[in-house]
Amino acid sequence: QVQLVESGGGLVQAGGSLRLSCAASGRTVSRYAMGWFRQAPGKGREFVAAIDLSGSRRSYADSVKGRFTISRDNGKNTVYLQMDSLKPEDTAVYYCNADLSEKVVVAGRFDSWGQGTQVTVSS
Repeated sequence: QVQLVESGGGLVQAGGSLRLSCAASGRTVSRYAMGWFRQAPGKGREFVAAIDLSGSRRSYADSVKGRFTISRDNGKNTVYLQMDSLKPEDTAVYYCNADLSEKVVVAGRFDSWGQGTQVTVSS
């Protein structure tokens, strides 16, 4: 099983940018489709973005399309989420996860999650 650690969160003003990282250990991330998810206070966890094994296919939630970009560096065993034009409603804890199936990633069907990284966007 692959272990994942999220980092890169912080406090940023609306309109600003952050880049989140998801570092993998235990197994090479190149075998897995990867995804980012987020959970805002008082809300359920939601899908943000996913990327296939090669990085050629990406999908996004409508709320972040055109502002967020998911990418991967298999050589560094890391997946990134570049977040631009941030809005206060992007405030949440952000998580990454992985599965051999891209469909499972997009559906967010995971039994376990890491600690995530907090993103706070001030207005």
